Amino acid sequence: MHDIRFIREAPDAFDRALSRRGLAPMSSQILALDADRRARILAAETAQADQNKASKDVGAAKARGDEAEFERLRALVAEKKAEIARLQAEAATLDDQLRDALMRIPNLPLDEVPDGADEDGNVEIRRWGSPRAFDFAPREHFDIPAMSGLLDFATAAKLSGSRFVVLKGAAIRLHRALAQFMLDTHISEHGLQEVWTPVLVKPEAMYGTNQLPKFAEDSYQTTNGWWLIPTSEVTLTNMAAGEILDEAALPVRMTAHTQCFRSEAGSAGKDTTGMLRQHQFEKVEMVTLCAPDQALAEHERMTACAEAILQKLGLPYRTIVLCTGDMGFGAQKTHDLEVWLPGQNRYREISSVSTCGQFQARRMNARYRPAGGKPEFIATLNGSGLAVGRCLIAVLENGQQADGSVDLPAVLAPYMGGATRIAADGRLE
Repeated sequence: MHDIRFIREAPDAFDRALSRRGLAPMSSQILALDADRRARILAAETAQADQNKASKDVGAAKARGDEAEFERLRALVAEKKAEIARLQAEAATLDDQLRDALMRIPNLPLDEVPDGADEDGNVEIRRWGSPRAFDFAPREHFDIPAMSGLLDFATAAKLSGSRFVVLKGAAIRLHRALAQFMLDTHISEHGLQEVWTPVLVKPEAMYGTNQLPKFAEDSYQTTNGWWLIPTSEVTLTNMAAGEILDEAALPVRMTAHTQCFRSEAGSAGKDTTGMLRQHQFEKVEMVTLCAPDQALAEHERMTACAEAILQKLGLPYRTIVLCTGDMGFGAQKTHDLEVWLPGQNRYREISSVSTCGQFQARRMNARYRPAGGKPEFIATLNGSGLAVGRCLIAVLENGQQADGSVDLPAVLAPYMGGATRIAADGRLE
């Protein structure tokens, strides 16, 4: 959420930043709401002062026997009391309207973020690894013989509908191995603290990480009002909601492996075949809470953590910085990692790492206390480290062989009972 003081002090700068996201100016309507709200508050305070004075004068009029003045002042007190109640109710309504308006406006991009209207404006900043040269036509993951019957979309459709999968045998063993490998690497090598969190949250948590109010259709709500998390960014970040952290405790670096749920609203017709875009999936998430002046350095660090997973798996990828028109709602700056998928002959997103500045912290009132200073809002960052299902796809497609088998990355052998290969008939070898 935005700082209303910044909009008051620099409305033109606020509108210019929004224009970089392709949005129309909003400062005038925000400031009009703010002015109306503040006017009601001031009027209520003035009426309260009038009521207080009249209340004192009532006693004096009574004491001197001035019955007419006593009745006039008593009526004035009642009038002011009603006026105060009306003004406070109007101010509260305007405050709700202002808060809702501010919550629907995306974060402002950092100056260094490239301008652009959509993904065509994204800028590649580096590549790692070279796509393998195949002496046969590489298949997509669901057509690889080793996965025949192990990626069961038909049964999943019978159980739940489209965009679900049932994993069996070597496929689920590999999926589980990837998640454990990611967690172990982040914990032992990257210094992240593992956390296990619920996947059902209160609406306040979804507001805190900006899924609500604007993107309700992208997530699932239960009949009793809970929400299924689209990512553990929601739970990890909201652990600081309403708290004041000690500066000495920062940065807080966390990771979690959870189920995630997304309605994929607006993605009709996109990636309908295979596991690339699912309603239910697993992700190893990274979240950092830090002082604002540490945020950019932490952003680079988190990106490197995600990249390290791909490097250890030997998966070619590229790192891009998203342009202003392609960034997520809460981000100030975002790096996407795109892994090479031979079956599609293209790079596809496997991780998105964003710094949000103090945007989310304002929404959830998450603060820290600098040494000897007053509490300030923390900075929050989040990123995939990585999306497990998409990593499974990348391992299968990059490791596929002409005979239908799949060679597995060596680093996974300890998690696969020593197996280094999935035979064409689905057996682990």
